[in-house]
Amino acid sequence: MPNNISTFAIHADDVPRARAFYDKVFGWKFEAWGPPDFYLVETGTAKDPGIRGLLQKRAEPLTGSGLRAFECTVAVEDVDAIAKLVNQHGGKVTMPKALIPTVGWIIRFFDTEGNVVCAGQFDPNAK
Repeated sequence: MPNNISTFAIHADDVPRARAFYDKVFGWKFEAWGPPDFYLVETGTAKDPGIRGLLQKRAEPLTGSGLRAFECTVAVEDVDAIAKLVNQHGGKVTMPKALIPTVGWIIRFFDTEGNVVCAGQFDPNAK
């Protein structure tokens, strides 16, 4: 498995404002999914699907330490093995393995530079 980036997430203080921005700037389509203020983002077409995206309410307000980036998810075969490697090589797992039904399992971690990264073990049959 090549460990490609499969998903990005945009964190926003004002989700409707961010949704309108990305719709008008890029023509992206949004589908409400899961908790309030959480959307799946369609960045492409059936012929050229692009990359999967998410738009979600920011977990903490921007006070100098909040996330200011797109959060990418790297598709992996085994999130448990990746979590072990993260810890062995100077990173820190900040969200342990979590199930997202019909999507798979995900972890979130800091790299050695404090960047937020996710790893996803995708399985459409996950329950």
